Parts: sequence; structure tokens; C-alpha cells
Amino acid sequence: MILKKRMMSFCKVGLLTAALATTVPLQAQFNLGSALNSARRVMEAVTISDAEIVSMFGQMSDEMDRINPVAPPDDPYAQRLAALTSGLENYDGLNLDIKAYRVADVNAFAMGDGTVRVMAGLMDGFEDNEIRCVIGHEIGHVKLQHSAKRLKTALQQDAALSVAGTASGEVRQLAESQLGQLVGQVVNAQFSQADETAADDYALTFMRNNNYDVQGCPAAMDKLAALGGGSGGVALLQTHPSPEARARRMRRQLD
Repeated sequence: MILKKRMMSFCKVGLLTAALATTVPLQAQFNLGSALNSARRVMEAVTISDAEIVSMFGQMSDEMDRINPVAPPDDPYAQRLAALTSGLENYDGLNLDIKAYRVADVNAFAMGDGTVRVMAGLMDGFEDNEIRCVIGHEIGHVKLQHSAKRLKTALQQDAALSVAGTASGEVRQLAESQLGQLVGQVVNAQFSQADETAADDYALTFMRNNNYDVQGCPAAMDKLAALGGGSGGVALLQTHPSPEARARRMRRQLD
């Protein structure tokens, strides 16, 4: 089976400023040939181990860092993010690697290997505790296995599974061409309403556990709702539904 060449943009670009770069799209070429038949590809995706999932997330994280401008340690975005996440190097069993992208999008994501990336566009418009809540929400998707399920679904749908070993149990390695497809599906696809609700609940617990102001959560949803008036750069609105309803639900819980 040959899937034709297509462009994959990981983060949709919003209103740009001269100081921020846009995300570089990755061009992906797929040619799986007859290496695996459809039934075997689906079975491999279903039976993939936790270690292999983490390895694939690590490969995708490395690819995202390769094509996006990571803020260096002396950058104001990096310094602010380091200050507001101080003490979060380890949380809930994850060794977290939290960095900023100098990208204008209003977005953030977390990967199953502990990678957390926050876009400069989000940091520009959000207060510290609002950013913390977004980070907690994204970590929630990882810890609640939503991201792992999304990756398995992507593997099944597009058969983008490469096997480094046969029955040896070696961790699977993704070809460069496969990374673009998987990153796009894992980072940009929309979670279910149930997953969003669970991740919101996780974010509130995350805020309480770290003694952050929990009001940052509904405040973050309010800002996303206000930004929803046609701004194509608000990627969180494309992958996370109804911020107004989520803000109301959070306030009911806090009350």
C-alpha cells in the first residue's frame, strides 16, 4: 500500500509577530509496500507494549523539537516557564521536560515520555496559573492513557507501524516519514468529551496538589472562549471543545 505524499502542519499558525517563528511543516512520504498486511498491522498496534508507546512518544517529541524553535534557557519565555513550573521536574510518576516553543499559536501539548511544550502565543495571553492549568490538563491526557489510546488508534488507522525486531521484543522504531503522520494525529486530533472532562478534573487536582490557585482553570477557559472569535491560531479551540461549558462546570465544582 502506498500513501501519497502530503504536507503535515503540526500547529496551525495564528496571528504572527516579528518576534515569533511559525511552525515548519514536515513533508511525509509513505511506502509500506508489502512489509505488513493489514491484519498484522492492526494486531501490532493493539498489542504494543507500554515501553514501546513511551519510545514512540519520545521519537515524536524529538521530531517536534527538531522542527519547532525551542526557547533557549536565557530566553524570556523559557525563564518565565521555568519559574512558574519550578518543582515540577517529577510529577505523578512522570519525569517532566517542560519547555517553550517560540511559536505564535495558542497551544500546548504533553507526550507520554514526559515532554510538555507550551507555545509562546499561549504564554503571551495567559497568566501564570492559567498556564499551569493548561499544563495540568495536558498531563492529565497522558496519565489517564488518552494519549496512548490516540496513538494506538493512529497506528491502526494509518498502519504507520514499523517493526525493528520480529519476535525479539525490541522496541519499534518509527521511520522519519512516519513521524509526521503520527505527530499530526496525536497532537492535533480532538479528544472525546469524556476525555476532556476527565483531563479537566485532573487539572483541578494538579492545581490543588501543587498549591496553585485553582481559579486559574476556569479563567483559562474564559480566555479560550474569548479568543474563539475566528482566530485560526487558537489550536486549543480546534482540539478541545466548548471552553464556555468547561468553565461553567469547573466553577460549579469549585463552588
